[in-house]
Amino acid sequence: MAGYLVSDTRKVTTHRFIEMKQRGEKISMLTSYDFTTAGIVDKAGIDGILIGDSASNVMAGNTTTLPITVDQMIYHARSVVKAVNRALVVCDMPFGSYQAGVDEGVRNAIRIMKESGCDALKLEGGVEIIDTVKRILDAGIPVMGHLGLTPQSINKFGTYAVRAKEEHEAAKLISDAKALAEAGCFSVVLEKVPAKLAAQVSAEISVPTIGIGAGNGTDGQILVVADMLGMNNGFSPKFLRRYADLNTVMTDAIGHYVEDVKSGDFPNENESY
Repeated sequence: MAGYLVSDTRKVTTHRFIEMKQRGEKISMLTSYDFTTAGIVDKAGIDGILIGDSASNVMAGNTTTLPITVDQMIYHARSVVKAVNRALVVCDMPFGSYQAGVDEGVRNAIRIMKESGCDALKLEGGVEIIDTVKRILDAGIPVMGHLGLTPQSINKFGTYAVRAKEEHEAAKLISDAKALAEAGCFSVVLEKVPAKLAAQVSAEISVPTIGIGAGNGTDGQILVVADMLGMNNGFSPKFLRRYADLNTVMTDAIGHYVEDVKSGDFPNENESY
């Protein structure tokens, strides 16, 4: 099977992301952090996989994305890349890897690309980081932007509430998105911003927008894979649609395994050498 809804098995590239926007085809993205999950996600026909710094929360149990390191992101990205044949693979640059200056940002970007084998990188921020974005692009590395709610700045914002509801912040988001597109970013994530604003940005820039909690007017959507599969029952934002209840499925399966071991039913004669 080439994919659940995909017959085109060609490798998805940054150029194909832009082509999809041009022909009005929505772009599907999910996160992945390990080999096994990424292989399933890719085989199902996803267009893009993000190794998000949300691995800090999902995989390591941290309350924010801030603690995860470059080394840890490379580990997760390398694991994902090995499993993927079709999807575009994007890796987050973690907090602290590019905020200290342009040169350090470029060095870390090159290192992540070389050691992980991913296809592109994602950076949070607008005009404040545009020089770093340009230098990374000059080094031949594709960049995905990220505006709106930027979790690496959680201590600055102090809340995970919807961003850009005020007119001045909305105007800045529009100008930031245009600056990122003009600099050469191949796409821009818009996280937790009003749907009307996200649709406006999508109409005004030439590269695709990928929404999360940004309505249906963006050029694509992304969710955290553990959230949309219902592995994490403690996270229920308005924008999340659960496509499965793996928490219950896995708990029941493990419970049955425990019962069978305790009762001596597992392994049976057919399962023994």
